[in-house]
Amino acid sequence: MTLVETTSREDLYPSRTPHLVPGWLRRQEPTVYPSDFEGPLSDGQLAFYDIHGFLCLEDWLDDASTEELKRESDRLGSSAQIDGERVVGEPDRNVIRSIFEPHATNQIINKLTKRPELAGAARQILGDEVYIHQSRLNFKPGFEGKAFDWHSDFETWHVEDGMPRMRALSCVVLIHENFIHNGPLMIVPGSHRVYLQCGGQTPENHYRQSLQKQQYGVPDRTQLKELMSQHGIHTMLGKPGTVILFDCNAMHGSAGNISPFPRNNLFVVFNAASNALVAPYCGLKPRPEHIASRSFQTL
Repeated sequence: MTLVETTSREDLYPSRTPHLVPGWLRRQEPTVYPSDFEGPLSDGQLAFYDIHGFLCLEDWLDDASTEELKRESDRLGSSAQIDGERVVGEPDRNVIRSIFEPHATNQIINKLTKRPELAGAARQILGDEVYIHQSRLNFKPGFEGKAFDWHSDFETWHVEDGMPRMRALSCVVLIHENFIHNGPLMIVPGSHRVYLQCGGQTPENHYRQSLQKQQYGVPDRTQLKELMSQHGIHTMLGKPGTVILFDCNAMHGSAGNISPFPRNNLFVVFNAASNALVAPYCGLKPRPEHIASRSFQTL
């Protein structure tokens, strides 16, 4: 793997630009920032996150909170109507794939996102006040849930949303047990330290297709094979109430769910207040507020 340094002052992480030959760029920011914020994570946990780009916290939420979240997600999933905006369906069937911005419309989820086990851990890692860049409930019903292709979230958030630097993370709360057969999250350990540029140019309103199946912002297979040959793949398994934290630039994906058992998770993306969005680097208009928040309050 050959690493190159970007010389662009305006765009530290160019991707999907004309005439770009996809390559590998060095990460320019720390993974764990110097911080005076007190939080729930130990020095050992912070060190693990720094090295691997993720952290799996078993039994992180109490049983009562986990069960309450499950009831709410089941209720939302059964009552929501697919509209192609906040409620996104699978590309080939009338099955809900994601509900966006549940923290803004549901009091139980809103309160959960502010708890020290989640927001406090994000402040510890990012070394700053945080806000919610994006939240979503991802549904993978038995026999129906489709795959999420390999990608770095930061590549999309940078190109399509205008997130300047790698100072954000995803927090995943497992609602159902995630085991080997129902399409659990997979992460490439250590992949957060390099940025894989992608080819192509982003079409207007790309989010309407990408939320169902991403075509732009997905590294080519040669890049992925080289990355995974060096770092391997870690499968994130856990019982309900487990919380997974992973860096915005960690390469991740998941297979489809062909088991009869659902795999629903809550995703909350915390961004540092000092890393607020600017104009998208692809030159297009910003994605909607429910996908990428521009008017926010710190938690």
